[in-house]
Amino acid sequence: MKICLVGPMGSGKSTIGSRLAQRLGLSFQDSDREIQNRTGVDIPLIFETEGEDGFRKREVNVIRDLVESTQDMVLATGGGAVIKEENRLNLIKYCTVIYLKTSVEQQMERTQKDKNRPLLQTKDPLQKLKDLFEQRAPLYEDVADIIVSTDCATIDTVLSEIESKLDKI
Repeated sequence: MKICLVGPMGSGKSTIGSRLAQRLGLSFQDSDREIQNRTGVDIPLIFETEGEDGFRKREVNVIRDLVESTQDMVLATGGGAVIKEENRLNLIKYCTVIYLKTSVEQQMERTQKDKNRPLLQTKDPLQKLKDLFEQRAPLYEDVADIIVSTDCATIDTVLSEIESKLDKI
């Protein structure tokens, strides 16, 4: 079984993903962490030296490698993974996809102090989050088998809702 989490930055993909993997007895993978492991540098440096396009090419390769592997897992993808069609097709083909939906306001609260988010290093991070949500939300919905809101919900509540919805699939 492969479960892939999609959603905007700050929606809880890494936190929920690692806990879900524990509860289901699966391994946990994070595509952003795997990119860092493979390159030996952090994501802001990749953005700085290769731009977003260079980062997205690396992301496509990592997601393809992970979802095509024989290993059962929970995979947390980066917030922008869905903008590449190859990623969307691979997620749909190989995974049960869970969209962790959250409001822009909640994203802002959760990410405002995080300097490891290159797309938010702008004069108006709230407007950037709004723009990204408008662009990406339809893509998250298109690939999702399950949609769960993480706004104002505890981790345990979100996990219980995911498990309940997985049981119905």
